[in-house]
Amino acid sequence: MLQRALIALFTLMAAACSPGSTAAAESPKKPAPPKITQRYNMTDDYKKPSKDALKASLTREQFQVTQECGTEPPFQNAYWNNHAEGIYVDIVSGEPLFSSLDKYESGTGWPSFSKPLDPKNLVEVKDSAHGMVRTEVRSKHGDSHLGHVFDDGPGPAGTRFCMNSASLRFVPAEMLAEAGYGQYAKLFPKIKQNTPDPKASPARETALLAGGCFWGMEEIIRAIPGVLETDVGYTGGTKPKPTYEEVCTGRTGHAEAVRVVFDPKVLSYEALLGYFFRMHDPSTPNRQHNDVGTQYRSAIFYTNEAQKTVAEAVKAKANKSGKWKAPVSTQIAAATEFYTAESYHQDYLVKNPDGYTCHVLSD
Repeated sequence: MLQRALIALFTLMAAACSPGSTAAAESPKKPAPPKITQRYNMTDDYKKPSKDALKASLTREQFQVTQECGTEPPFQNAYWNNHAEGIYVDIVSGEPLFSSLDKYESGTGWPSFSKPLDPKNLVEVKDSAHGMVRTEVRSKHGDSHLGHVFDDGPGPAGTRFCMNSASLRFVPAEMLAEAGYGQYAKLFPKIKQNTPDPKASPARETALLAGGCFWGMEEIIRAIPGVLETDVGYTGGTKPKPTYEEVCTGRTGHAEAVRVVFDPKVLSYEALLGYFFRMHDPSTPNRQHNDVGTQYRSAIFYTNEAQKTVAEAVKAKANKSGKWKAPVSTQIAAATEFYTAESYHQDYLVKNPDGYTCHVLSD
């Protein structure tokens, strides 16, 4: 009876923490070990992904909490009752935030910590919304809404960092070195680190996708979980080593394309193509919005027969979906030479956050 009363009370409190509706409740989940697709490497020139890219890489609840200051339900989130040893990092940027050594049972139904792992990675902001004055906590680099800090906690500082699980990713202590957080392994001296075989190379597969201006496509694709590398360029044409100006004439036969290197254990080729058909209109031949010409055609350039089979099946499924008024016109062709575009095109929207894009990830 007491826990049910607490749940009802804190659900009302959660609603007050969000500018809109509280993040949708889901059944409690045990935190799954993270899949290591790349090592952590926070640098001073870190650029927060665009809104569309974050929507592609985060769950609905994670996006609502981190980007819209939402609040997840108490007692129904991944980490409120997690007692494993390790650290908690920002779900967006990966920057280290809290340690299990400072986590305690606050009875609130949300993960609570007496102090941060690295205070430099947190920003405190006055929050006077909903008729009360509180202190919001955000990550410095990722600018994610994490939760709030209160002055009723244990320890000398008396602080309680009440966080949302949806803002966090848990890295088990034994995986710290493997995930790029080796400097924190000393906090858990009794736990042996997983040390990946330096001779072993991660599974990698390459996809070549064209769907209009490659700036917007790359910005969405680069944030998809399982994508390891992206670069933009020209493929499917006849002229060797074409320049951007030559491709723009439409006479070289090339399409603006994105070369995607991904981990098939995390992201299947079929799933990647699912994203591909959501980020552009495949029913408008040689056109995406205001961009017109053969270089803006929708195309999948397969690198092997297995990719060809999958591409044909996914295209047929997209065509039957009825999502577009006209038939899907996506070209499926064998991959030819891919010519990397000029350097200023690479990661264009990272360098120019307000730059032109006509790509949005649809439902």
